[in-house]
Amino acid sequence: MKQENYAMLCDFYEFTMSNGYFRNGFYQKTVYFDVFFRDIPDGGGFAIAAGLEQVIDYVKELHFTEEDIAFLRSKQCFDEGFLTYLKEFHFSGDIWAVPEGTPVFPNEPIMTIRAPAIEAQLLETFILLSLNHQSLIATKANRIVRAADGRTVLEFGSRRAQGASGAILGARAAYIGGCAGTACTLTDELYGVPAGGTMAHSWVQMFDTEYEAFKAYCENYPHQATLLVDTYNTLKSGIPNAIRAFKEILLPQGITDFGIRLDSGDIAYLTKKARKMLDAAGLQSCKIVVSNSLDEYLIQDLMAQHAQIDVFGVGERMITAKSTPVFGGVYKLVAIEQPDGSIEPKIKISENITKITNPHFKKVYRFYDKETGKAIADELCLHTETIDASQPHTIFDPIATWKTKEITNYTVRELLVPIFKNGVCVYDQPSLAEICQYCKEQIALLWDEVKRFENPHNYYVDLSHALWEVKQDLLKKNR
Repeated sequence: MKQENYAMLCDFYEFTMSNGYFRNGFYQKTVYFDVFFRDIPDGGGFAIAAGLEQVIDYVKELHFTEEDIAFLRSKQCFDEGFLTYLKEFHFSGDIWAVPEGTPVFPNEPIMTIRAPAIEAQLLETFILLSLNHQSLIATKANRIVRAADGRTVLEFGSRRAQGASGAILGARAAYIGGCAGTACTLTDELYGVPAGGTMAHSWVQMFDTEYEAFKAYCENYPHQATLLVDTYNTLKSGIPNAIRAFKEILLPQGITDFGIRLDSGDIAYLTKKARKMLDAAGLQSCKIVVSNSLDEYLIQDLMAQHAQIDVFGVGERMITAKSTPVFGGVYKLVAIEQPDGSIEPKIKISENITKITNPHFKKVYRFYDKETGKAIADELCLHTETIDASQPHTIFDPIATWKTKEITNYTVRELLVPIFKNGVCVYDQPSLAEICQYCKEQIALLWDEVKRFENPHNYYVDLSHALWEVKQDLLKKNR
């Protein structure tokens, strides 16, 4: 999908700051910004990075039209020189990012931007809204998929999403997080996420009888027949009429792939009753689909009650990440490059310790245990540092510095990969199917303790000694 030109989808202060940079000659300064987040949604043990593809499309297409320039001129606060600069604007810098589908943790860069100050500043809003939104939904979707314990989860949230792009890209993110498909047709057309659906109660109400409605649906869609059985009375009429329609219309054609859907009532009780009725009728292959304001906790409860469910359709609580609807990613200046090529680290200090940034141009390494393959910890390092996996490596807690761990028999990889170089995209964008498979594989490398919903194990994100010393020096210098 080609990205629209969202140049003006930008916080106004990005323009006023950029105008100020232009006036003060800062526009030629090369700066470094990190994108990172501070808290994992829902108190979980990890998040999932998503939204990179849209950032790439945005950066490629970013330019300002004559209409954009005229609008900014009408605000009567921008220099003509700055507006002329915008007429020729194009991104000329470098970007590194973690691939979509990567499990990520607080306070580590998931994207780093190196560019002239104005270019880097003007990217902030779209980068944050894209990464924040899709990472949030991918993370929530994965929690729900894990709660379903191998049963199919479908994204059903378009009508409850926060606007059109929330529905379209939310469904894309949910697919990365592990959903098998979506109700959003446009997401299928644009991104290839399989779209499907059943019927609404209005279909049943349009016919004189419930049976006629089911019979007509089976005749129209013999290979996609999932019948909504709770319009009137689930156990007394809905399921019996569905059984009759299946036996009279589909079984004679040799079709055994069909299902019923429940969207109300006591789901655990009704699915158990439904399973018995279907099995007694010889319809053991009939799937039971459920929906109705589900999330990971309700699904866990249903599973604990031995509800007979094959497919979960999850809507509003996934597509809006209702329990924690904000991802909280931020975009912070971490360094300025001097004319001689040296890099001057920058830090943002706060009384709130969690808001103190990690300065400098950095790499992010992830360590894996060779025996189990599981991820051990991440370490933020200066961009000049390398790690020799043939040698023991000691990591330490950057807050409680006396807590150390020597890692041996490990492999290590850099998480941030080049996306843009000198304004040119150098990243080989994987297909959405490849992203989904990668995400599944990477999550499998996390310990189960990290994947707990309640009180997950704290995955360590540490600083190298060199980076820690740079941070301490800046803290002392600016206290």
